[in-house]
Amino acid sequence: MTDPDARGDSTDSAPGSDRGEADYAQNLSTIRRSYVSGTLTEDVLYPTWLEQLTYWYDQAAEDARIPEPNAMQVATADADGRPDIRTVLARGFDAAGVVFYTNYGSAKGTQLAANPAAAAVFAWLPLERQVRFRGAVTRVSPEETARYFAGRPRVSQLAAWASPQSQRLRDRNELDESLAEVTQRFGNGEILPPPNWGGYRIAVDEIEFWQGREFRLHDRLRFRRQDGNWLVERLAP
Repeated sequence: MTDPDARGDSTDSAPGSDRGEADYAQNLSTIRRSYVSGTLTEDVLYPTWLEQLTYWYDQAAEDARIPEPNAMQVATADADGRPDIRTVLARGFDAAGVVFYTNYGSAKGTQLAANPAAAAVFAWLPLERQVRFRGAVTRVSPEETARYFAGRPRVSQLAAWASPQSQRLRDRNELDESLAEVTQRFGNGEILPPPNWGGYRIAVDEIEFWQGREFRLHDRLRFRRQDGNWLVERLAP
């Protein structure tokens, strides 16, 4: 058995110890950073949300500090209104909305079937920016799903067939065995999308562009659809 004294004071700083919890909480409460990377004013805002999102996304994609600029957090709610959230990868956006793909039987797929609306955020922290949006959600067409699926790496195609996403597994071996089974089944043949897998499109009803500013007095400009038109509003930080 390891001598506790041989570990020095590491146990004192562990989050589970009384002293560790106090230190951890104190560290969180005292973290401070002032945002000074940029500004966002009405005179430089693009005329449409899509142009502004494209501009900011392109800058994020060119920034080596942001390895996955298309990563976004998507929040859904079940039939009882209980929220859920996870990170997914956006696979396209245009005037119709923002698209991502998943298993229809996953937790988010089940929640979207019961409550077809979502909120999402791109958090580009090195640029001190985030983009928040929300709207109704619909499935993309089977043709659009097939086009996207055909461009995925073969191993990702097989994984879509192998994984009963969000369902309980006996252990990791069950997933590995499923992957081996579908790999053998398809051999070198074409792999089409599983019938329970496809894309969702979040139709943007409102979208906020957030630029961090000094002293927490951030810039927040929101596009909001009203009566078929788009309004631009500045929000208090």
